[in-house]
Parts: sequence; structure tokens; C-alpha cells
Amino acid sequence: MLEKGVMEISLLKDLLNNLSQFNNLSSSDNIKSEPVQKYYRKINEIVKLLKPILDLIVDSQIASDEQLNNALKMLDELINESRELFDSWHPMTSKVYFVNQIESQLATTRASCLEVLGRLNALELYMPADLTSASIELCMQKIQGIGYEQTLNVIKDAIRDLLENSLPSSENLVKIADALSLKSNQELLMEAVALEKVKLQAELVEKDGEAEHIGNMIALVTHMHDLLVKIKQSQSNAAVPIPADFCCPISLELMTDPVIVASGQTYERLFIRKWLDLGLTVCPKTRQSLAHTNLIPNYTVKALIANWCESNNVKLPDPVKSVSLNQPAALLARTESSLRDSNVLPPYASTRTSYPRSPESIRSTGSPYKSLFSSNGALRERASPSHPRSASDGNVSSRIGNGFELDAGRTSLGSSGERETNSEDRNIGSGGHTSMSSRMEFSDVNGADEQFKSHSRSASVSSTVSDRGYREGANEGSRVSSDLARYSSDASGEVMSGSLAPASTAPHAEPELTSRFAEARSRSQTIWRRPTERFSPRMTSSLSTIDTRADLTGLETQVRALVEDLKSTSVDLQRAATSELRLLAKHNMDNRIVIANCGAISLLVGLLRSVDSKIQEDAVTALLNLSINDNNKSAIANADAIGPLIYVLETGSAEAKENSAATLFSLSVVEENKIRIGQSGAIRPLVELVGNGTPRGKKDAATALFNLSIFHENKARIVQAGAVKYLVELMDPAAGMVDKAVAVLANLATIPEGRSAIGLGGGIPVLVEVVELGSARGKENAAAALLQLCTNSSRFCSMVLQEGAVPPLVALSQSGTPRAKEKAQALLSYFRNQRHGNAGRG
Repeated sequence: MLEKGVMEISLLKDLLNNLSQFNNLSSSDNIKSEPVQKYYRKINEIVKLLKPILDLIVDSQIASDEQLNNALKMLDELINESRELFDSWHPMTSKVYFVNQIESQLATTRASCLEVLGRLNALELYMPADLTSASIELCMQKIQGIGYEQTLNVIKDAIRDLLENSLPSSENLVKIADALSLKSNQELLMEAVALEKVKLQAELVEKDGEAEHIGNMIALVTHMHDLLVKIKQSQSNAAVPIPADFCCPISLELMTDPVIVASGQTYERLFIRKWLDLGLTVCPKTRQSLAHTNLIPNYTVKALIANWCESNNVKLPDPVKSVSLNQPAALLARTESSLRDSNVLPPYASTRTSYPRSPESIRSTGSPYKSLFSSNGALRERASPSHPRSASDGNVSSRIGNGFELDAGRTSLGSSGERETNSEDRNIGSGGHTSMSSRMEFSDVNGADEQFKSHSRSASVSSTVSDRGYREGANEGSRVSSDLARYSSDASGEVMSGSLAPASTAPHAEPELTSRFAEARSRSQTIWRRPTERFSPRMTSSLSTIDTRADLTGLETQVRALVEDLKSTSVDLQRAATSELRLLAKHNMDNRIVIANCGAISLLVGLLRSVDSKIQEDAVTALLNLSINDNNKSAIANADAIGPLIYVLETGSAEAKENSAATLFSLSVVEENKIRIGQSGAIRPLVELVGNGTPRGKKDAATALFNLSIFHENKARIVQAGAVKYLVELMDPAAGMVDKAVAVLANLATIPEGRSAIGLGGGIPVLVEVVELGSARGKENAAAALLQLCTNSSRFCSMVLQEGAVPPLVALSQSGTPRAKEKAQALLSYFRNQRHGNAGRG
């Protein structure tokens, strides 16, 4: 008995020592910032109540009790864990994840203290005279009176709302921002980066459940970031809306000194320098690790901004003054007032609006917050010039532009064998924007159609374009089209993805939020998951002397000489120059930027009409590779390239046609280009390529048509060009394009002409077959198309029923993706209502 008592005293002394060390943390700088200080005070308040009682009994002879011993051990472990949490805190720590840990720690510690006190009170002790049962009970009451923190519950509620496709309340989001000091754009970006690192750690030790939970946190932070950006846009005093690409993703202000970082993203020099000075070596927008911290002036964007300012009589801001606007205190006041203003943030429960078409419409609706959401509550991802995503790039997850999700280096239109056979180039990939190679140098490890399901785009178009500019080897050789990655359909059946078309052009289109949650949902996740593959250059020997860290002077000299050769009247010089530029544009982001800055784009566009087939092929492929950079997308379109690209599509060689289709897809990521391409006559030759092209050409053309079909007016053009017949043919599994074809059909089914063509063109049987046997995404889109067909035509509804659609729809309603379940249930409900209605009339 005495031996057990001694052991118990030892436990008490260890615990008292631990409590003293915990109390001494009060002088540490680690716990002087919020939200850390708040939680430390609560736990320390419990410690201060418990410690005097333990001090009084430490020298007493206590009858040993196994349950008390266990309670003391547990409390000792909990205090140790709490101390480690506070000790390890630093400004770059994730606040959301810290709260996730510390609130459960606080609750468990409190319960453990109460258990220890209860055990002490229940035992017959040789208590000191001044320690009574009443004093122990009073201590227990005081500990019970210490209030719980509710921030974690608020976070869980917000995440649950997102997972259930409803919208978190503005009240909850304000509470989270206040409690965690996530009130400025930079703080939200930093939080997203911190969460990505925590998620990587969980994945490395194969804690899949925890990694998924952290992915949900990333999506919530991404969601908050997007809302902040929309509030910022709505508060702009500019008479003319500022193009999103002209704003720094950190400051959200018009850039005066734009610079490019290793990821290919452009930032205001002052703000990205401050970011790097904090020790953050990841791109704020894409969350990819930066291969170097060099800042390269972006003269192209600077000139575009200057021209825009001159045209619109806008004065460039002083970036130094803008710094204060990005500090928590200053931006907090603006954010809170916006969030609490009922004109800006009405309650979510009744908010189901479509995405506004422009900043002007944002102001006219008076609700930038709600306008970020689609009609069914799904989060729209194109709204932000600085999407942090999730994963995601997709974030968040997370997709390229308005159509297909592309992960350069992982996705391919062709088989790996096909790509190995064609090993020269054609990549749009360094950033997740399509990496297409008409002659691929790098094989796809797992196959395009499987790979495109695993990677989600959570950033805006620009982050997709260039977020992997320095992963030359891993990303340069993959194909553009296997991008159909994760299109999703809305209640109307229209399929969309990451960056969405404006409401005026695709009123019901929206991405699927739950899919972003379910798969870690951001491109950045893929980046973090494979640290050993990051940015390792695999250049050909002719380019081995070009280092991304080196001075670019030599490269500029080389490119300027090649540009002069493009101007030559010698076909041989032109052929050699276009071939060399094609290879240079293939290998990294710096090369693409330099080539554009040296004026090559307009000359390459001119060579698209060359009578020399080799020059034409190399010119179109060089433009394809240059378009990986989203600034170059605009430059190519502004160089009147669409017409010549259509010319190549109609008259070029098989390879030139493939690359022309891929380039049109890449350009169509920019919203205005969807309109221009559709109006320029590109759709009919694209449809012709879908029907009669090579396997690769068909996939490239189908990819382009999907993206173009997001713009409402293009749908009728696609149908009128005869696309439905070819798309139905491509739904043969042997073609390997089922998911791509059904995605386009789901969009076309949202217009009467499309429904008619699908119903009369043999589309219903194959759609029902996809619902039964297709991939998860294919089933979802097939169900969306069938829902459109049935609810708009009794004839087509009868045909669907005759094809035996009910059993696979029942199965889908129980085991599909959330949105697939929704559509299957809607169809089944419609069938029931029709049956009951007919019975009543009888």
C-alpha cells in the first residue's frame, strides 16, 4: 500500500512540475498573438485552480487508487501536449488547424481535471486542515464555469454547409475571421499555405482521414478568400472595372511594377517581396514551392496596364500606400462592414443567385458576396484574381478555365505509347493549363482518363496557366485534353468547371464544391504530395545551358536573333527560327515570357499562313507552348491569331490541325475569347476534326468544343455544325472518350436544339448506358443530360424509360457523387410525378 502511495506522490510531483512549466509559458512571445493567447488563458486558468489543491496534498499519505493514478497520468499527458502545442506555435502556423487541435485539447483537459478532483474528493484522504471536500467541490464548480470556446464548432458548421452544397452563414464566417484574425487577403493566403503544409504531413504518414479533413479546412479558407476578393471588387471606386489580371493577387490593387515569380504568376513587386521576406517560399496563388526567389519584370503586363490606364483615364496607385490597406486592422474594418451590411451579405439561406457578369453587375446587384455563388450554392472559382486553391489549383482543388481540368505532366489526350512515339513537343502544360505535345517527350504514367479525375483546379485561370512553370520535366510533356478532368453539371444540367463563364453566358453553369472537398481539391495538393518531383529540370541538351536562376541576358540575345530570322525572306531561316522557338517555348516559363517580350508572337501568327507545312506546324506549336502563360494568351488573341488558327485547322497537316485545336482551347480559357472564337467560325472545323480527325485531333477538338460550349451562344453553333452525331459516336467505350463526349452533350442538352439533336440522333441509349456503366463523372453528366431531355419532352421521357433507365438511376441515386445522386433523384421523382399525374387524369 505504501509503495503504491509513493508512486502516486511521484505522479503528483511530475504533474505539478508540468503545471508550473505550463504557467511559465505566459512570458513566451509564442502565446502573445491571437488566437493562441485566448486558448492559453483558458487552460492556464484551469491550471491555476487545480495546482493549489495538488500542492496541498503532495506531501500527504494518500490511499492509492488505480483510477486516480490513471487520471493523473492522463492529465499529465494532456498538459504536456498542450504545452507542446503552444511551444510550437509560430506566425506561419495554421490558425484553423491550431484551433482544431487546441479546442479539443481544452475540453479534454477540463474533463480530466474534473475527474482528478472527483477522484480526490471520493477517496478517504489524510487531508491538510485547510483542504476540505467543500473546497474541492468549489474548485470543480469554478472549472466547470470556465466557458467553452465555440470557434471550432463554427468552423465545423461552415464546412458542413459547404459539404452539403448550402452556403455558410455570413455570421459564422465573420466569427471565424474575427476569432482567428483572418481579416486580410494576405492572412487568408498565408493560412491556405500553412494548411497545405499540414495536409502534406498528414499524407506522408498516410493519415487519409485527417488529410481529407484538412482539405475541407482548405476549401473553407479558399471560400473566405474568394468572398473577401469579391468585397474588395465591389468597393472599388474606379468608374471602369479593373481587369482581374491587372490586380496583384496579394494586394488586390492595380499593379504598378508587376514581376513574375518562379511559378509564372505575376505580383506587385513590393507585395511579393514582403511575402518572400516573411520566409514564405511558395507561390501565394498556386501554393507551389518556388524554385527560386528571383523577380522578373513583366513588361508585357506593365504595358497592358499602362495602356488600359491611359484609355480609361485611371491613375496608377502608389503601392506603398496600398500596403496599409492590406494590413489586418485596415482591411478588417472594410471587411466587417461589408459582411455585416445587409445589402452586401444577406443571409445565405435565401441566397441562390447566379454569378454576375462583370464588376458593374456586382455593384448593381448590391451583393458581391452572394453573387459568388451559383444557383445551387456551389462556389464559383473564377471570381478571384488571387484564388489561394485548394486545391487546391485547384487551390481546391484545383481545372483549367471554363472547361477541362488539366494537370500538366499527368494528363494526356493520347495513350502513353502514342506520346512516346511522338516525342518532340506540343505542351501547354507548365501550369496546369494543358500540357499538349504533338510530339510528346514524356509519357503519362497512369493514363489520361484516370489521371484527370485526381486533380482539381482551385485557382483562377491565371494560376492554372502557369503554376508549374518550373516543373519542366514533369509537366512539359503532357497533353492538353485529358483536361476534361472534373466537369460537373448544375441543376439545369449544364456542365462547368473551375473558372466559370459569366451568368449572362451560362446562367446555370457551376463547379461542384463537394468534388473539391472530396479529393483534396486543389492542384497544390498534388504539388505538395510529390516533393521529390518538384521542378526538376529535364531539358534537352540544346537547352542545358539555360538555367532558371541565371541571368536571362543570353537568352534574350538568342531570342532576338531568332525573331529577326522570322522576318527574313529566306524560308530556310524562317524554318530554323520557328523550330528553335518551338523548342524554347516548350521548356520553361522564363523562355515563354522572354519570347513574348521580344515580339515573336505577332510574327509567329503571320507564319500560320505559310505555304511551308513545316513552318506552319512549328509556328502553331510554338504559339501553343507560349499560351501556357496566361498573359501570352491575351497577347496571342490580340495579335489576331484566331483567324489564322482556323485557317490551319481547315488546311493544315494532321499535326498542325491537332495543335491548332489545342491552341484554340488554350485561348478559350479567357472568357472573351470564347465569344471571339465562336463568332470567328472555328466551331465548324472543330466539329469536322471531332468527326474525321486523328484520335489525338478528335480529343483536342472535343476539348475545345467543351470549353466553347460553356458560352451559351456557342451551343447552338455547335449543334448546327453537326457535333451531336460525332459526340454520340465517341461515346463508344472503344474510342476512349466517353467522359469527354458526355460532358459536351450535357451542356448541349440545356438548349432545345441540343435536346432535339441528342434525342433524335441516338443519344438516349448511350446516355442510359453511361448512367449504368460509366465513370462517376460520366454518370453524373449523363444523368444531367437525361434530366434535361425528360423534363422538356414527354416523347424523350418515354424513350428514356423504354431504355430501362430506372434501375441504373435508382442505383445512382444511392451510390453516386452528391450531384449525381441529386440528378438521379430528380429524374426518379419526375417519373413518379408523371405516373401519378397520368393516373389521376385517368
